[in-house]
Amino acid sequence: LYKRIASAASQAELDELQVELIDRFGLLPEPAKTLFAITALKLRAEPLGIRRIEMDDEKGRISFVDEPRINAARMIELIQTRPDRYRLDSQQRLHLLHSADSVTGRLELLYQLLDTLRLDQAA
Repeated sequence: LYKRIASAASQAELDELQVELIDRFGLLPEPAKTLFAITALKLRAEPLGIRRIEMDDEKGRISFVDEPRINAARMIELIQTRPDRYRLDSQQRLHLLHSADSVTGRLELLYQLLDTLRLDQAA
């Protein structure tokens, strides 16, 4: 089941799998919900050209492919207006400082950041 969740190719496929698991086993425990949320985040990140996301309780790092498909102006604005929170150490790595000490908090922060960086998001 883990392999099926991790290899879901779309949000619709992930949703169908979640419904299937609830039908078979009942309400999902928190670790399973977290796995679904992380996989959904991965599905959102890949089209933006995000290669890797690393987060802990206080900081994180987002690594991009050579030519990411993000709103560069919006990322520059974040770095300039919040230098205490965002820092670019190369064209391919964005560092962020945060204070989300729960997995749910970190995921929410990342979802918001990815939405901000989407190309169709206004600067």
